[in-house]
Amino acid sequence: MTSPRKPRLADAAEIAAEQGLTSARITRLYQTREENGFPEVAGMRRRARLWDHAEVTRWFSTRPLARIGEHTPSPLDPDELLNASAASRFLGYKNVNQVSTYLRENPGYFPDPDVVEEMGTAERPYRKSLWRVQTLLDWKASRPGSGRHLGSERTAAALPAVPVDGDPDELLGATQAAALLGYKSVGSFSSSLAQGNLPLLQTPDALTERGGRRRWTRRRILEQAQKRKQRKHRG
Repeated sequence: MTSPRKPRLADAAEIAAEQGLTSARITRLYQTREENGFPEVAGMRRRARLWDHAEVTRWFSTRPLARIGEHTPSPLDPDELLNASAASRFLGYKNVNQVSTYLRENPGYFPDPDVVEEMGTAERPYRKSLWRVQTLLDWKASRPGSGRHLGSERTAAALPAVPVDGDPDELLGATQAAALLGYKSVGSFSSSLAQGNLPLLQTPDALTERGGRRRWTRRRILEQAQKRKQRKHRG
């Protein structure tokens, strides 16, 4: 007779990351469990509470977002970072897993995250992907097709003017690369990069110390721009 499978346990930080909340909010939900029915603790890791991951996920799936008091960052802050669940809500999707579905089932359609954080423990590591609000707005304004959205469309901010005759070894980010390559938005640049259309930029020249954002030299970006122009002329 086979023994029952042990449930996957998750701490407040992991649950918060998946649900677009804070660890403090998860703790408050647990403390008021007699009123809201939040699951009981299933174990402990040192002093950290652990919950049955599947049980907590089911609980959240039956609760309207307004009732659990989620926080959606203001769209006025373009540098606000949102995880996949929060990004889905920000974009107006009814399904909070929509962004995760895009990443899993339609590679290249949704932009790469601006920041990837290594989370969890050595025994149970996981990654937390985060997108800037501006990246989401750019993608929403330029994405192909349409989805089920609740919010209104927003216009993507214009890309900055980036000189081509600057220091060839200067490291530039996605916004500057998109401008030099002639894209209309960072989202369309990220999508094209993910689809393999920019082979010279697949491997970045550097990553920022904080957040691990990709950087390329102006020289490499301009080389890619030239090859992209030649490809268009041949087409």
